[in-house]
Amino acid sequence: MTPTGTAARFTPAVVSSTSRATFVMNSKKSRADPLVPQSEVSVSSYADGEVERTKVAVGSTTDASIAEAETVVPLSNAVYNTLTPTMKNFSLSGKVVIITGGARGLGNNMARACIEAGAKAMVIFDANQELGDQAAAELHELTGIPVQFAKVDVRDGKAIEDAVNAVVEKLGVPDVLINSAGIADSNIPAEKYDHTMFRRLIDINLTGSFLVAQTVAKTMIEAKKPGSIVLVASMSGTIVNYPQEQSCYNASKAGVAHLGKSLGAEWAKYNIRVNCISPGYMDTALNNVPALDAQKAIWKSLTPQNRLGAVNDLNGLAVFLGSDASAFMTGSNVIIDGGYSLY
Repeated sequence: MTPTGTAARFTPAVVSSTSRATFVMNSKKSRADPLVPQSEVSVSSYADGEVERTKVAVGSTTDASIAEAETVVPLSNAVYNTLTPTMKNFSLSGKVVIITGGARGLGNNMARACIEAGAKAMVIFDANQELGDQAAAELHELTGIPVQFAKVDVRDGKAIEDAVNAVVEKLGVPDVLINSAGIADSNIPAEKYDHTMFRRLIDINLTGSFLVAQTVAKTMIEAKKPGSIVLVASMSGTIVNYPQEQSCYNASKAGVAHLGKSLGAEWAKYNIRVNCISPGYMDTALNNVPALDAQKAIWKSLTPQNRLGAVNDLNGLAVFLGSDASAFMTGSNVIIDGGYSLY
């Protein structure tokens, strides 16, 4: 599976030419998308109903902006104080949370959940400026908590470093990182997979996961602050999808899953936990196209719960892994797929 639910396993059924064309067409578009190092990071801060926009020059130490925002009924101190000790452990009260790929889809839903669980500030990193600004503004308007958005390509290590530094300057060292940014390529035979596409896939899914995790972990280590890092992998990192051909995507997500285990072991001495979420097929906007209807029917038929994951089905797990309720949990890869990988 994939964060967006586009990777999949099929029964011995023929993939329609329309579906194959859709996947290949989208993949071809990605070829002309080389990493262009950012000269500056755009930061939008929403607070008190106003927006402040600043630029952080990559390679320099500049003040960035924080924001306030986002609610879907955020957990108030008054309500938190009425919780039992166990339920308090399941909250994110007082924590600063960074979510990559948080402008839409699964990442945005996890951002909302973290706010509802008590996060005191939310930070969204996303490559899409327009959607990122919209998401941050909406979260702020709904909740009133600080929300910060930075336009960041997860392949650009220097831009990530400066964006994280801006978070530290405005909000403090983050407590939780959820790395949800990723892409998927499917229905492309390995022998025909373009080398440039493969490098892009690995750079975003695997290298990007490492760069963001490393940068955030450095701030935690320097501050001697405990933290939780959650990497979004995929069930495709532990199974071979059938019959569609997507060896390259599967390899990228297997790399993310093992990266999570390895970092969990290495950073335990710093009291930093690293775990993975591996989703199954998810019913996201990217899957809501007629060309995928036949495939989605197959995915459902192979899932014991007979459905695709809803966009909010990862929320509870994301909050749990970010919270103190999972304090003795690191290096785990949690598959959440409706039972799909049981067969």
